[in-house]
Amino acid sequence: MGAGFVLVLAKTPVPGRVKTRLCPPCTPEEAADVAAAALADTLDAVAACHASRRVVALDGAPGPWLPAGFEVIAQRGDGLAQRLAHAWSDAAAADPSQPGIQIGMDTPHVDPAELDRLLSVVAPGRAVLGAAVDGGWWVIGLAGADPMAVFDGIPMSTPVTGAYQRRRLRALGLAVHRAPVRRDIDTAADLAAVAAVAPRTRTAAMAAALDLDLRAARVA
Repeated sequence: MGAGFVLVLAKTPVPGRVKTRLCPPCTPEEAADVAAAALADTLDAVAACHASRRVVALDGAPGPWLPAGFEVIAQRGDGLAQRLAHAWSDAAAADPSQPGIQIGMDTPHVDPAELDRLLSVVAPGRAVLGAAVDGGWWVIGLAGADPMAVFDGIPMSTPVTGAYQRRRLRALGLAVHRAPVRRDIDTAADLAAVAAVAPRTRTAAMAAALDLDLRAARVA
């Protein structure tokens, strides 16, 4: 097992609470099914990496998508920035200097080897940040940094979130390793693009079953 942990920030896939931008063309139930598939694929990749710890910061209750060997901590705080800061503080409570990387619940296209590479880069004074296509970020890696200082005041879920986060890390004196750009699953177009690069995943099978291209054309 390698040193460090992988942290996944996730919501229990409940219709009407997850992936709402997929509706339409999806129904809330179908969007929740997509979220569950993406989360299961993401956790499979984390389970297969060489981190010494695997942690899920969860909003909701665990379900059958949760593999064995994961620690589960409850999300807490108002707003995403606070929830991120508290998740990092709670995950690293036993050893704040332990390196970690954090991803979201919709990265079925990540693989264990990439997680291992990114985790190996993280060290005191050196962070990881991977930009998302929509202007946010999909992975961040820290070791020994104050989570509240890292996240407090960063505008979340905007086209400039990634840029603000990168500037904050540098302002804290951290060298920032840039991970490859990846796409979050927010819209039907995102789902199709992710399915195309990860065709053997549950997420790709779900996208094929939903036939979203045809249905999106009908909605338009």
